[in-house]
Amino acid sequence: MLTGKEYLESLRDGREVYVNGEKVEDVTTHPAFRNAARSYARMYDMLHDSEASKKLVTVNEFGDKTHWFFKTPSSSEDLLHTRDAIAEWSKLNYGFMGRTPDYKASFIGHLYGYADYYKGFEDNAKAWYRKGAKEVPFVNHTIINPQVDRSKPLHENKDVFVRAVEERDDGIVVSGAKMVGTSAPLTNYNFVANYGPRDLGGGDQSHALIFFVPMNAPGLKMISRQSYELNAAKNGTPFDYPLSSRFDENDAVIVLDNVFIPWEDVLAYKNVDVSNNFVPQTAFVNRFSFHGATRLAVKLNFMAGLLLKATEGAGTNQFRGVQVNIGEVLALRNMMWSLTTAMASDPDTGMNGVAVPNSVAANAYRVLAPNTWVRVKNIFEQVVAGGLIQLPSSSKDFLNEDLRPHIDKYYRGTGISAEERVKLLKMVWDAIGSEFGGRHELYEINYAGNTENIRIEALKQAEASGAADAYKAFAESALADYDLNGWTNETWANTSELVRQ
Repeated sequence: MLTGKEYLESLRDGREVYVNGEKVEDVTTHPAFRNAARSYARMYDMLHDSEASKKLVTVNEFGDKTHWFFKTPSSSEDLLHTRDAIAEWSKLNYGFMGRTPDYKASFIGHLYGYADYYKGFEDNAKAWYRKGAKEVPFVNHTIINPQVDRSKPLHENKDVFVRAVEERDDGIVVSGAKMVGTSAPLTNYNFVANYGPRDLGGGDQSHALIFFVPMNAPGLKMISRQSYELNAAKNGTPFDYPLSSRFDENDAVIVLDNVFIPWEDVLAYKNVDVSNNFVPQTAFVNRFSFHGATRLAVKLNFMAGLLLKATEGAGTNQFRGVQVNIGEVLALRNMMWSLTTAMASDPDTGMNGVAVPNSVAANAYRVLAPNTWVRVKNIFEQVVAGGLIQLPSSSKDFLNEDLRPHIDKYYRGTGISAEERVKLLKMVWDAIGSEFGGRHELYEINYAGNTENIRIEALKQAEASGAADAYKAFAESALADYDLNGWTNETWANTSELVRQ
């Protein structure tokens, strides 16, 4: 498995990353990416720490040491260990980095157990499972087509979709673009596939692809959004931006301009069924939901702590209304952890006996998580309220001799100094109110898919599993107890019988 040093070195590979019109020469030293890179490096180092590795590391069926999530799970015990390993890594960033190196194990960790799904490329799937387990490479994914003119049918926009433009003896050449490559500038490989059915019409199967591509492949370009880490460095200090200055997992659109993909990195080619159905049929949804719920649960631990400290510092923690809101945040936190336990403790059985995180709990997480984060953010805005906007402009105000006495007097809290209170509230603001915080709200709302799909998929899962029929039968059993003439079940006495008595 990579060490932190080896991970950072792996990023110095000539990749093409662009931000603010500039091609970045070295993402490990550029102020837009350097602290995020160090945050990931710290995670890799934990794999080799004598204490931390006890929770993070296991041995797979090949005898390779690996992160728990990269191992094919065969039992609920495996999944509980996996949940705890995901949480242990997530604690290093307080739940604010979602696309960490273990995230793509949502897919890679199933490649051996589900190898038969990738017809014609089964050996490639097994080889990538083995590579993923041994190295724990950092893989990002792009499975959504760019938002161009969605009023047009797919085939009229196919020039922007990733598709094979040439077939060679040793592989294929692909072109197009994909979104959103979260953490892409700091990853080793990009995983490309389709989320949901795609039909370009006219028998065109050029888009029916699943493959891996190294981030330094000739012709691959990453166009990054604005860097909140860079803005934090320009506009303040870690005191002002304690989260965005080190945990900004930059998002990027990935452009593939005639990029060569060798056959050994391909999992599907001109196979519409495999390409269109890999999301529901390989338990990828269950796995990424398991990771996402665990990461969000860690994040809610952190937010609960911030809310408790913020209300104590303001002297409002004994107000009944404030306690009601704190209790709600704690209940939401408890719900999220309970969903992770349910996913692990009552697994579905997948292909070749693989233990798959429970699909009912996974779909519940997908529907409930966006509302959970929005509600928690809203509670902070109502309870901490104006304290979040009365803050000094930056840590430099504390260093001004004329200002410092006034800040110390007017910004102090209950049993807390002005410096301690401002430090705390700037952390809260970075979590929910800064550009970084705004991105996180958008991220949590859309993490598991668009708001309609995640609800429809919960319905479809119930229909496919027979649960919907069971629910209807349960309701019908109550309806069958009576008709126009009274009770049809002898358990209850009819009104007519009572009248005769």
